[in-house]
Amino acid sequence: MLSKGFEVEMYTGTSRGDIIGLSDKITASLDGFIREPDSRNVEYITGPLYNYDQLLCGLVRPRLNLRQYLLQLGDYTLIPGSTLSLGGSDRFFRSDLTKKYHDYIEKNYGTKVVTASVHINIGINNPELLIQACRLIRMEAPLFLALSASSPFLDGKFTGYHSTRWYIFPNTPEEVPLFTSHTDHIQWVEKQLASGTMQNVRHLWTSVRPNGNHRPYNLNRLELRICDLVADPLALLAIMALLEARLLHLIDNPSLDPLSQKQFSITELSIISKQNEVAAAKSSLDAQLIHWQDGKTICARDWINELYEQVMPIAKQYGFSCFLSYLKKILQTGNEAQQWLQLQSVGISTRNVIFQAINNTREWEIELEEKCCPQLNT
Repeated sequence: MLSKGFEVEMYTGTSRGDIIGLSDKITASLDGFIREPDSRNVEYITGPLYNYDQLLCGLVRPRLNLRQYLLQLGDYTLIPGSTLSLGGSDRFFRSDLTKKYHDYIEKNYGTKVVTASVHINIGINNPELLIQACRLIRMEAPLFLALSASSPFLDGKFTGYHSTRWYIFPNTPEEVPLFTSHTDHIQWVEKQLASGTMQNVRHLWTSVRPNGNHRPYNLNRLELRICDLVADPLALLAIMALLEARLLHLIDNPSLDPLSQKQFSITELSIISKQNEVAAAKSSLDAQLIHWQDGKTICARDWINELYEQVMPIAKQYGFSCFLSYLKKILQTGNEAQQWLQLQSVGISTRNVIFQAINNTREWEIELEEKCCPQLNT
């Protein structure tokens, strides 16, 4: 198994779903939470861990601690979703006026970056294998967006996209190639920094990137950045399990490297990945995508099912198949965006959809903490 962890961004606000900036108070009072440029969301980080049961508790416990603290401040809670669903996109609320990088973000991107998401990290110490893994997951990142989509609303209205977050989020720089080697990645990043298209090494906002303690030189993990916030911890672990199993699949089968196929050039592959990301942002599991291996059109749901069948033996071999199996529930019932839109289609208001989601998220966390976390302490 590989080491893994999450970076989780969540909105705070009232129990009625209005998002309120509280990150200054949270980070001053609670360990383990980090400010984002806008004060309305806050981040916490898990791991790195190998064990899925421990990772589950690493997801749930910080949220429960945060919930308890928010109640001390008033009628505040955690808000699911990845965009400002009920309003507030007209203004940026700075969390720290002293940071010049935040100045740049507010000036150039505005509230397009005031989103909540989850970044999934998997440890790979070999830099060439890591770059290879990034190539494969770059081509399949739209599938992970399709599974995680949770941002159909902005300012109280359906936008026409299941992941409004990824549709509006400023991918930066605009053109990011599939890197052929670690050296290629280093040279490209150095060029972007010199030209100013990247403000710093963190300013590489793409669906997947190599990460490490001294980027771009010392790299030790793949960071999948495309996913919307997944409020259900078991659904998020299922998505992690699919990613880990696919990477283990690649390690055993280097021919899965997109550069091994002959049908598309590396430039064409990059174009296909971008087109598929847009399609998945709009229609998620129902999106029609171009398969990078044969160029055929395939429904995202069907492609995910194919991958599921391919990697399930690997998950069984490494002992995390029970977490991967939850993926079937997502495929059957839909992701969070699809569930919300279904509620809206039968007459439930956007506010009441978010209100129900707030309650569901709290109940999931309490139930999982009671069932799973105590067992790890005995």
